[in-house]
Amino acid sequence: MYDSLINVNGSQVHTLDILLLLTIIALLPSILIMMSSFMRTIIILSFLRNALGVQQTPPNMVLVGISLFLTLFIMDPVIGEINTEAYIPYKNQEITQEEALSRAQVPLKEFLLRNTEKSSLALFSDIAGAEAVEQEEDLPMTVIIPSFMASELKKAFSAGFILFIPFLLIDIVVSSTLMSMGMMMLPPAMISLPFKLLLFVTVNGWELLFSAIVESFN
Repeated sequence: MYDSLINVNGSQVHTLDILLLLTIIALLPSILIMMSSFMRTIIILSFLRNALGVQQTPPNMVLVGISLFLTLFIMDPVIGEINTEAYIPYKNQEITQEEALSRAQVPLKEFLLRNTEKSSLALFSDIAGAEAVEQEEDLPMTVIIPSFMASELKKAFSAGFILFIPFLLIDIVVSSTLMSMGMMMLPPAMISLPFKLLLFVTVNGWELLFSAIVESFN
């Protein structure tokens, strides 16, 4: 059976394609997290849940689902360009696998570099000992990806800080009011939670948050 698989050159290529596809599928969660808008989105949504004080609402599955579909929405132009420039020509056997991978990196690099801070690129370039390049697009993916991840973490935590401020003010006001009334045994979080939810719903917080996340990826 093994001989029949590798007896013909066409069968060899087909077998290698299957192995490559299985490898990509296995690495897909890591690729999604490291090279897309998913990481920033899920962190911001987690910060929002903590700021509201509702530890399990929305549940993790809902947050992951929201982050996934927002990621698909944000990454749609990049995915479309990769499909047009790399996958379709490769599927039609117009280009080789190596050329398809090279073409696929171009729009992906543009997206990553567009959302990566210069300081992060300089840091990881120095750590990797990468040679100086005229254009950032010439940097290897091994430098661009960790630089992008560092920038995403910084931006996500900055957004989380901003999200906490209005809800923290509500907590302070509620705590001060309860203390002035002598109701020190009543948990402030129990009283402030309805006001937080009311504020968030009144300002149409979900739409504001989603639009801010999408627009933050320039």
